[in-house]
Amino acid sequence: MADAKLFSNLFLSVGAMKAGTTWLYAVLARHPALHFALEKEIHYFYHRYVNPEQLSEAYRLREARNRYLFRFDPSKANIDAVRANLHWVSAYLGRPVDDYWYRNLFQMRDHQVYACDFSNLHAQLPQEAWPQIAAKCDRLRVLYTMRDPVKRLWSHTKFHLQLTGHLDKLEIWGPDEFLEFVHRHHIWVNAEYGQILRNLHGGLAPETLKVIFYEDLHKDQRGTLRSIESFLELSHFDYPQAILDKRFTESVKYEMPGFFREILQDDVQRICKEVEAEGYHVPASWRAEAPIAA
Repeated sequence: MADAKLFSNLFLSVGAMKAGTTWLYAVLARHPALHFALEKEIHYFYHRYVNPEQLSEAYRLREARNRYLFRFDPSKANIDAVRANLHWVSAYLGRPVDDYWYRNLFQMRDHQVYACDFSNLHAQLPQEAWPQIAAKCDRLRVLYTMRDPVKRLWSHTKFHLQLTGHLDKLEIWGPDEFLEFVHRHHIWVNAEYGQILRNLHGGLAPETLKVIFYEDLHKDQRGTLRSIESFLELSHFDYPQAILDKRFTESVKYEMPGFFREILQDDVQRICKEVEAEGYHVPASWRAEAPIAA
């Protein structure tokens, strides 16, 4: 008897942090054939293959308290929506955290074709994890999104400093401090596009993986969305223009210092070469020369 599959169809977005993944999530969630759980980023496969503490009981309790057990106005709330949320939280707090736990997070799925999970941390999975994940699905599709490494790192830096209450660093840090910060593992690992692509290509069948650039996504939103739908073998959906125009999780607006691109030039040249070695042409803007300081 053949092994039972975890899912019939699973769609994973593993794009780099600050490379448009939240926008894609918000837009694609409108497609009637795509089902998203209450949490956009469950991180299950990262928990299983990289860091077993990712989904510890303490972590899940904090997430449940801070993100899912929201207060609601009984005079305005929809009882079915509240019940569905509580049902999902109950499954999220279940144990053990294994394949069946993960599958149960999507059990409210109705007629949708794909169960969808958009987790940036899944880009860090080792190559050997991907064939194991694919073997659990009748059909697996993986989307990876890249962005100009310098702009992505600047956005990630601002976002992290804003989140941790250290925005003052943007005013006082010089080249050495910024360089040290962006090379910290939890920041820099997201910039190693070449290694991520090697792991994806080494572990997935070609028809399973689609790679796009943030720059192309925002140059032709509807065209890129249609290409994703074709990749998933879904009918095209007419997304409302209002949702396409929205921006999500934007970090504080603060102009990038003139030296920021310059201190990253060697890294960016290497990253571009590695991406091109994997068969992709990087946008010309990635290779823009560092501005001359005034």
